[in-house]
Amino acid sequence: MNGQYYANLLAQAREAVVQKRRGKLSRGVLFLQDNASVHTARVSRQALKDMGFSEIDHPPYSPDLAPSDYFLFSNLKKELHGRRFVDDNQLKMAVESQRKGIFFGRFEGVIHQM
Repeated sequence: MNGQYYANLLAQAREAVVQKRRGKLSRGVLFLQDNASVHTARVSRQALKDMGFSEIDHPPYSPDLAPSDYFLFSNLKKELHGRRFVDDNQLKMAVESQRKGIFFGRFEGVIHQM
């Protein structure tokens, strides 16, 4: 993916808003995106402005935004790495099982410290 490809996706997103959320574009559309290079490319930033979208600031590595991004999901990925699942239900059961094992023991303290 590059900036131009992402700019094209933004144009498609704008069309979807026009078609599916009539009147929303005139009230304003907010975009929250991280600081990935395709999001910060000049062509992407210009396309965001051209589409009439506003961007919400997303400071890099801010634990105040989503502690789950920095703790929960990394541990979940470690626990489930390399496993294959037959269907969505099997995946949901595995995630629930891991959540009980790793999340409450280690993550609960992080939540309460905030």
